[in-house]
Amino acid sequence: MTEKLQTLRDSAAMRWTALLLLALAMFCSYIFMDILSPIKDLMQSTRGWDSTAFGTMQGAETFLNVFVFFLIFAGIILDKMGVRFTAVLSGTVMLIGGLIKYYAVTEAFMGSGVEAWFTNHLNYIPGFQELGVAPFYEGMPASAKVAAVGFMIFGCGVEMAGITVSRGIVKWFKGRETALAMGSEMALARLGVATCMIFSPFFAKLGGTIDVSRSVAFGVVLLCIALMMFIVYFFMDKKLDAQTGEAEEKDDPFKVSDIGKILSSGGFWLVALLCVLYYSAIFPFQKYAVNMLQCNLTLTEADINTFWGGSSVTIIQYIIMLAVAVCSFTSNFSKNKTAKIGLMALAVVALIVYCWMGYMRGTAETIFAVFPLLAVAITPILGNYVDHKGKAASMLMIGSLLLIICHLTFAFILPQFKGNAAGGVIVAYLTILVLGASFSLVPAALWPSVPKLVDEKIIGSAYALIFWIQNIGLWLFPLLIGKVLDKTNQDVIAQMNEGLIDAETAAVSYNYTWPLVMLACLGVAALILGIILKAVDKKQHLGLEEPNIK
Repeated sequence: MTEKLQTLRDSAAMRWTALLLLALAMFCSYIFMDILSPIKDLMQSTRGWDSTAFGTMQGAETFLNVFVFFLIFAGIILDKMGVRFTAVLSGTVMLIGGLIKYYAVTEAFMGSGVEAWFTNHLNYIPGFQELGVAPFYEGMPASAKVAAVGFMIFGCGVEMAGITVSRGIVKWFKGRETALAMGSEMALARLGVATCMIFSPFFAKLGGTIDVSRSVAFGVVLLCIALMMFIVYFFMDKKLDAQTGEAEEKDDPFKVSDIGKILSSGGFWLVALLCVLYYSAIFPFQKYAVNMLQCNLTLTEADINTFWGGSSVTIIQYIIMLAVAVCSFTSNFSKNKTAKIGLMALAVVALIVYCWMGYMRGTAETIFAVFPLLAVAITPILGNYVDHKGKAASMLMIGSLLLIICHLTFAFILPQFKGNAAGGVIVAYLTILVLGASFSLVPAALWPSVPKLVDEKIIGSAYALIFWIQNIGLWLFPLLIGKVLDKTNQDVIAQMNEGLIDAETAAVSYNYTWPLVMLACLGVAALILGIILKAVDKKQHLGLEEPNIK
């Protein structure tokens, strides 16, 4: 006799439909988050954004979350208003920010009164300027300033969406497949990075004419879809509450009194610092990775009149990428050994085909798009291992070590293959895949460790504080990379200013050694903290090396 379904939550189909709505919304937001990253060179050649302007704009995403504490306010809104309202609000805020950013890079903005006003204003911001944390500076292109304003607003929405989606998953999957649901949502969201890398340059160069606003317009359309996903979720969630007769489940509010309890935990500080170091070495790098490859690889972009340079190959390659992701991810949950091996074999073959197509197309963005694919494949494996075997602290150390190796490979080994097209691309592919795999260790090992370090009643406050600390790094390091890039490439800038090279050539002529060394140093610091964390865990019996399921 089958159990009678009482609520939508009891139906596996409805649970996973709710998850799909939330995951698709985050997938769309991840695409917009990095929509300009694969076309940094075009932003320099068509809008005059040097690396400092580009980095300042990219860092603006988290500015309000860090310095106006909007992340804390988002937690309070979630607590007071619930998941449904906050989801729709976050989607609306993201869309408003996206529209402002879109306007900033359009032809309509250029030569407008708005451009003139922003050129003459916001060059000095009292207080922030003295502290060296101003989101604008004198000489910053007006389009970059307005794009930064839009990105700040978008950043408020996307962080609000992040904590809301996590809360929504807990609500629908509590007592069921919570870990699998969170892993699946994260895997789909990360595919947004690959989607962005493939389609942003595609739309910017569509029809043989370059227009960067088309890429941002593509992202804005996806933000509209994200908002629609949240609205549909709103009605599903409302019906669930009507069935249960309960008020919306809400997190404990962030209380100032909680801060002292949290900050008194040495283990918490180690995990929080590990988080900011690790994420600062990954997310800011994503924003420059395509340009770094353009500067270090010998690539010959396929002629637009051929198959490899046409628009159809983009769609085909994207479908193959999805095949890699789907086959590798689902293979983890296949109970039939033959089917499991078959799916993995199919994923490997599809990955090889995808990489070959990227090489034939000769574009850096299609090469970097493999970044999340290995992560999608192994995230469920790592999460399952931590759940049943433990070793979270050890995994963080391994992740930090891989991070160091990858960034140093990009800094010193990849440039040695300049002139060797095939060799450089192979090194790039392998390093990018390993970097993506190392990134999987963080959600699998770091986030589940927090409940072991603080009292259950203040877990929400602890996560809010970690997110705030993390956002400091995500604001600072895009800006630092841009500044270091300009400071260490004065010869390139001088040649461009003197007319010896054009802006297009200058944009792909940077030496990325020192920015990459800086990111590798973050990995070294994370490795040291990981060693300390393991020692503290052994001494204080925090349980980080123990399995989550006992």
